[in-house]
Amino acid sequence: MSERLSPGDTAPAFSLPDADGKQISLAGHRGRKVIVYFYPAALTPGCTKQACDFTDNLAFLAGHGYEVIGISPDKPEKLAKFREKEDLRVTLLADPEKEVLAAYGAFGEKKLYGKTVTGVIRSTVIVDEEGKVERALYNVKATGHVAKIIKDLGLAADAS
Repeated sequence: MSERLSPGDTAPAFSLPDADGKQISLAGHRGRKVIVYFYPAALTPGCTKQACDFTDNLAFLAGHGYEVIGISPDKPEKLAKFREKEDLRVTLLADPEKEVLAAYGAFGEKKLYGKTVTGVIRSTVIVDEEGKVERALYNVKATGHVAKIIKDLGLAADAS
């Protein structure tokens, strides 16, 4: 089972292909805050709801200095379909080898319908401008999660 991250940890470096096959790295976001969220599968109801929620709040989050990256084990081609079908504007990255998922503690044992299974643990890690973990949230809900992040970060809705 992968280790979970804690505030103050250095966020594991990554470079993964986006929906267009272009390599995107965490280092390329240095100097900006990044919300990295991990989800099980593109084009599924919960993951669609979560991705649409981030997309709907993207301008607001960007206005507060946050960029959003979603990572799943899907291949770039599936991410491109997901982006087109749902009109998503968040950056979606492919981690079919699950190495980044594991490095962030977002892959391992979890409960699913009362059974213990191994898979993607829906998680969100907020990385500060220096590449350090500001917050690490595990087993998050697909719905209402973005609103909770905004509230937890103290981002006032009227400041956009």
